[in-house]
Amino acid sequence: MKSIPVQQARALVHGGNEIAFLDIREAGQFVEGHPLFAIPLPYSMLEHRIGVLVPRLTCPILLIDNGDGVALRALQRLAEMGYADILHTDGGMSAWVKAGFPVYKGVNVPSKTLGEMAEHIWHPKMVTADDLAEAIKSSPAPAFFDARPASEYAKMRVPGAFCLPNGELAHRMSAIGDPTQIVVTCAGRTRGITGVIGLMLAGLDGTVAALENGTQGWALSGRDLERNNQPSPFPELDASGLAASRQRADTLIERFSLQVANCDEIGRMMADPDRTTYVFDVRSPKEAIDDPIAVAEHAASGQLVQATDQWVGVRNSRLIVCCDTGLRSALAAFWLCQLGYDVHIVRITDKVRHMAARPTVDAAPTGRINSISASDLLTMTDATVLDMRPSTAFRAAHVTGAIWTTRPGLSNELARIGTGTIAILADTEDRAETFARDAAGLGVRDILIVDGGHDALAKSGAQLTLDSQYPDPSEAIDFPWFVHDRHDGNLESSRRYLAWETGLIAQLDAVEKAAFRLFEKT
Repeated sequence: MKSIPVQQARALVHGGNEIAFLDIREAGQFVEGHPLFAIPLPYSMLEHRIGVLVPRLTCPILLIDNGDGVALRALQRLAEMGYADILHTDGGMSAWVKAGFPVYKGVNVPSKTLGEMAEHIWHPKMVTADDLAEAIKSSPAPAFFDARPASEYAKMRVPGAFCLPNGELAHRMSAIGDPTQIVVTCAGRTRGITGVIGLMLAGLDGTVAALENGTQGWALSGRDLERNNQPSPFPELDASGLAASRQRADTLIERFSLQVANCDEIGRMMADPDRTTYVFDVRSPKEAIDDPIAVAEHAASGQLVQATDQWVGVRNSRLIVCCDTGLRSALAAFWLCQLGYDVHIVRITDKVRHMAARPTVDAAPTGRINSISASDLLTMTDATVLDMRPSTAFRAAHVTGAIWTTRPGLSNELARIGTGTIAILADTEDRAETFARDAAGLGVRDILIVDGGHDALAKSGAQLTLDSQYPDPSEAIDFPWFVHDRHDGNLESSRRYLAWETGLIAQLDAVEKAAFRLFEKT
């Protein structure tokens, strides 16, 4: 259980070798300030996410916590799962700050920073909300696309925008006609910028523009967004459209010397014991469902670029990106290479389809935890209910008298409660078992998991407290409060968010700037 000073930790992160730099603080703590290349993996989700983020048990892992000892608990759990090379940062995040190293608010910061840096190189055209509003009235109006996935598009859109996410728009160009101008929007800046650059790379330079500041820019102009939208199916490609997409991919691959691999090479790379290799299917969700690739995890092309740290936990690792024509893979590779990954493009063949799924990392054993029905629990008079669901769910409705806590705060809460029976609620049964195991390790003898959790208690007639103000935002460390309401009409939060995003480059120091391997415009 070796700890290292923050100076040595930072040297490892920027040393050029594989390292899983995992920030195990809760989501609310992470968004208020974290190292640039730290991967968010809250301790509350550790066993349930680590196998996806770090699939190789021998990969070096570096943990950073809040200087509160949580890293030692996480280290023990990871060792039980079979991870063999684990360090933690002495003093945690407070020591990082004290050392004067840069600290970043928000999420997906490396991807967003890359988008800002790329804007300075490629200079994609921007249109203001006022200009777009006038253009929509003209004839012919520009073709207007929203670069976000369907789930985000459904929440809000600029009126008239069609959902066609990054990667898909370039791939399906042959099916949308021949517009004189294309405008791309997202919720802010990054996907608009990367989307337009992607279209430029696909041969549409001069006819494409991004809506400045996306949906937030539209709202800040005093215009309304449309809510509860129903995305349309993506347009289908015929044989000539698929051929055109393949040709665009070939041109892009040659232009930037992107790496291409085949099925046999996938097998060799995955069998390499000294490298961490991820395999992604970057096609649309529908294609991934209709034509599943067992060896690959689905991550749509544009989203893998936008939120890389949700899928990839190891710096300097190897990524294999698969699709049919190669264009969606090539566009993803173009960006992922600039984030420092070793990326290989694979066109899907029957041999790829027949490859077996990767063995998964087994979660740490929980041991046997006793369960109790909701109705039986309600007859008990001496049980303390610990509700470990997300704070937002607890505030909305909880069993009267239940105590809310987080996994990092469990030891302090148990010390305050003292002896007696503890009944644990969580948002899933496996997480309830994990938290119960923690409680057992902290000396609690009588632990119960409630079958069906909070919902079962509510259906069994438990008295509920609704719309509570507890926990206070200062205590709800699991929720990312940083400008969280920017899409809900809080224009001041939108202004703060956009100022944060445009200010990312200025925060970088020389070491961090050198970590981006930028392609120059050719």
